[in-house]
Amino acid sequence: MEAPTPADLDIVAAQLGRPPRGTRAIAHRCPCGNPDVVETAPRLDDGTPFPTMYYLTCPHATAACSRLESAGVMRDMQERLSTDPELAAHYARAHQDYLDRRQAIEDVPEIRHVSAGGMPDRVKCLHVHLGHALAAGRGVNPFGDEVRDAIEPWWIGGSCVKKDEC
Repeated sequence: MEAPTPADLDIVAAQLGRPPRGTRAIAHRCPCGNPDVVETAPRLDDGTPFPTMYYLTCPHATAACSRLESAGVMRDMQERLSTDPELAAHYARAHQDYLDRRQAIEDVPEIRHVSAGGMPDRVKCLHVHLGHALAAGRGVNPFGDEVRDAIEPWWIGGSCVKKDEC
């Protein structure tokens, strides 16, 4: 993790089409050099609890995740989760990893047991799973790793935002 520079925040704002909220760190960078995952504070500046700690910002990666969701990938993952005890155990560990990482930043009682993406019982929002997998590294979030494998190389068409456009 690295602290975001003003240029990073400009790029993230261009990626999102709005100013980012609660950005604490750059959690991962795309091979093009731009941030593609930011770490968001567990509580926003206005006091709102914010459970999505790893926020996927790259429009190319976001679009690729959306295509997978539209194709029914989450339904298939959910089916496997309900029938594969080893996968379910790995997913539960991913949930705990997410909670532990957020807790290390700040204790927010309202979201203390809430991770993201449906963990540990459901699979929803592949964007969240990819963000977690990119930030935490391979082997932590099994569905995030699967999404990453399915959409790489999302950056092949070039940088989503050119630094001189910000």
